[in-house]
Amino acid sequence: MLDVLTGFAIIFVVIAVGFVLAHKGVIGKGEARLQFNRVAFWAATPALIFSSVAQSDTSAFASPVVAVIAVASVATMGVYGLLSMFFFRRSGAETMAGAAASSYYNSVNIGLPIATYVIGDATFVVPALVLQMAVLSPFIIAGLNAQGTNLRSVISSMMSGVTAPVVIAAVLGFIVSAVGWTVPDVIMAPLEILGGASIPMILMSFGASLKGDSLLDNDRLPTIVATALKLIGMPAIALAAGVAFGLSGNELYAALILAALPTAQNVYNYAATYQVGETVARDTVFLTTFLSLPAMLGIAALFG
Repeated sequence: MLDVLTGFAIIFVVIAVGFVLAHKGVIGKGEARLQFNRVAFWAATPALIFSSVAQSDTSAFASPVVAVIAVASVATMGVYGLLSMFFFRRSGAETMAGAAASSYYNSVNIGLPIATYVIGDATFVVPALVLQMAVLSPFIIAGLNAQGTNLRSVISSMMSGVTAPVVIAAVLGFIVSAVGWTVPDVIMAPLEILGGASIPMILMSFGASLKGDSLLDNDRLPTIVATALKLIGMPAIALAAGVAFGLSGNELYAALILAALPTAQNVYNYAATYQVGETVARDTVFLTTFLSLPAMLGIAALFG
């Protein structure tokens, strides 16, 4: 459990560093801060994804746990979209930011220690990561980048999603892992070093974005809805899907814990990169990171 708390502590400390640096003027506003997100989006995060996935075991991809997480993710995004349509009308791009915040979970710096020390098995984390990066990310990025409803705009948005660096990295990493090729150290070592910069850069930009804005000052209802769906709605959907898929015991427990993970910083990174829905993404990441631990402890008490 100490390693789980360490995972959360890492996030809060690096966010605090970003906030302090912004307060001191080391990290500037606007374009200066967004450079962190752009470097992470175009270089550091793809390197992290490829190096992680390329060294994973692809046999776990056929697990029903991964299927349950897929169903829960898509269904939660759909529920958010419907609620947005009827109760707090936003543009399609802003709705996508909230939908992603309600369903896109942190599978790396929180997911790995949680899986290892709470579930007792990290087998499902990398397949869940690939599911997000290779399947969900193209739709999320296309939605965030949507500029209109004409055919040219739709095709352009779809291409931006499919060709996003994180998506290409996940697909290439999966291919490398599936064929059993060992990437030479002369290639992998630089990628691992570059990938190590991804999470700190995103978290520091996140912390810097908190300067001058209070939590829930704007987009309060969409943020609360996204937070509630992430911590309560998605685990509930995963429970229903898990029972329908015949999961029980440790597999059902693993699916519920993964579904209750906090919103990933990548959601904020995507929103900041395309400069749409930043407030909802940022505040949902912040709230779910604080509130996910008691949510997971509740799941552990009931199903662990």
